[in-house]
Amino acid sequence: MTPSRRTFLELGISGLAATVAGTPKPAWPMPVPQRSRRYPYVQLDVFTSRRLEGNQLVVFTDARGLSDSEMQGIARETRMNETTFVFPRDAATERDHGIKVRIFTEDQELPFAGHPTLGTAIALRNRMKSGDVDQIFLDLKVGKVPVHFSNRDGGVFGEMTQVDPQFGATHDRATVAGLIGVQPSEINEQWPIQTVSTGIPFAIVPLRHLSTLQSLHPSAEKVHAYFANEKNLIDFYYITRDTGDSAVSIRSRGLFSNGEDAATGSASGCTISWMVRHGVVLPDQIVHNLQGVEMKRPSHIFMRVSQQGDKITNVRVGGHAVEITEGELSL
Repeated sequence: MTPSRRTFLELGISGLAATVAGTPKPAWPMPVPQRSRRYPYVQLDVFTSRRLEGNQLVVFTDARGLSDSEMQGIARETRMNETTFVFPRDAATERDHGIKVRIFTEDQELPFAGHPTLGTAIALRNRMKSGDVDQIFLDLKVGKVPVHFSNRDGGVFGEMTQVDPQFGATHDRATVAGLIGVQPSEINEQWPIQTVSTGIPFAIVPLRHLSTLQSLHPSAEKVHAYFANEKNLIDFYYITRDTGDSAVSIRSRGLFSNGEDAATGSASGCTISWMVRHGVVLPDQIVHNLQGVEMKRPSHIFMRVSQQGDKITNVRVGGHAVEITEGELSL
């Protein structure tokens, strides 16, 4: 029988009567205390200096003792796009190899991801005794990733250096238009639709108009089927130079098979590499990428790359991050 307000009142009255009679009986079974492991965490909004905007991230600042299956389960529990786990090591090891960090989505572990890298680095810096740390290195599955810090706009600004880009296949404009539900003329033919990777691959789709980006509803099933034979999971990343704001270089959306992403730092590294490779912007020019507006999580991503001859190098993606919650998880 489902407990009702009346049954709760009756149980309360009977319990009181039993107490008066000298034979107290609890209305419900009392929980048995159990020993638990406790893991501290912090939640941040990344690629923003304003709380309740940007891309959400949970960072477990000391994950020693967690198994792979437990980390995967915790990532499902947080229900964030990504959750990161920090494994502190001795000072000499961290000096040589960086701070070990593992990144999980709800479904799998990732070798690299942009906003988890930036957010984790800022969370770690916030907890260091010395407040003037200007750089730390994270030891990720993709390798050793440096994050440089500076003070900008009244807060800590972090800039990660991603691995040098690899340029992959180009994609037919009409075919892609059919997959994402737009006319081929809405995709700018001046530049190719091309797969690029700085740790995770994305196919960059340059759209002509902001209105197209805002109303975009690609078919996740068709896109997934299109990339089904690829060795690595690939998604399209949609950009436009039609921003309607002189302070913003490009607008973007991360509409992926698992939903929309408020800020995609890994795709931003691919995008700026693609932009310089194809002459859209100049080397070392800072590009302001605004993502997440349509889902009411505006994210401000700043990116730049260098060029040496034909080689694109020194991929840098940066932004702010603000802490919003601290707590402990018990297992």
